[in-house]
Amino acid sequence: METNETLDRYQRTQDGFEAVLAAVSPERWDAASACEYWTVRDVAGHVIWSLEVLRHHLAGREYTVLNGPAGSEKPGELAGDDPVVAWRETREAAAALLTGDVLDRPAPAWYAANRPDATVTDYLALLTFDTLVHTWDVGSALGIEVRMEPDIVKPSFSLARLIISRTPGTFGPKVKPEPGADQQTRFLAFLGRSA
Repeated sequence: METNETLDRYQRTQDGFEAVLAAVSPERWDAASACEYWTVRDVAGHVIWSLEVLRHHLAGREYTVLNGPAGSEKPGELAGDDPVVAWRETREAAAALLTGDVLDRPAPAWYAANRPDATVTDYLALLTFDTLVHTWDVGSALGIEVRMEPDIVKPSFSLARLIISRTPGTFGPKVKPEPGADQQTRFLAFLGRSA
């Protein structure tokens, strides 16, 4: 049951990211995002990179492109001139390989290096967390309200508490949320973002 829930949350988060990308006007791709040092195009490229890691892994290959991970320089190059098209093509290619029989396989090597027992399902949970945050990063930078679904925030917040590191170019210091802040605001504050 948990695997199916993880897959469902992953797919809904991808839908949300695509909706925000589709709302970006052409002249805003190189605007600053809420993700320090990265433009909106860079955020799109980073999320595309994460999906390419999954797609290559499921096809039995390692994805060796180095400008996409957290903290890397110029991930926007992976998004190209039309980030929405690049995102959709990568999403479709990964989805075609994401069948039920692959979910219990070991996770991609770079993720399994720190979590040796991690499966593809665990990597989908990471992608859900990462895509959820970056949906907000793009939306908030462009004045698009992003409301996160509570049943996606809760497991993503739990995962964040386990895995994030606070280093330059990744996650900054926690922000103190207002008393009585909702779960989304507390989640973002934990990640160094002021909602």
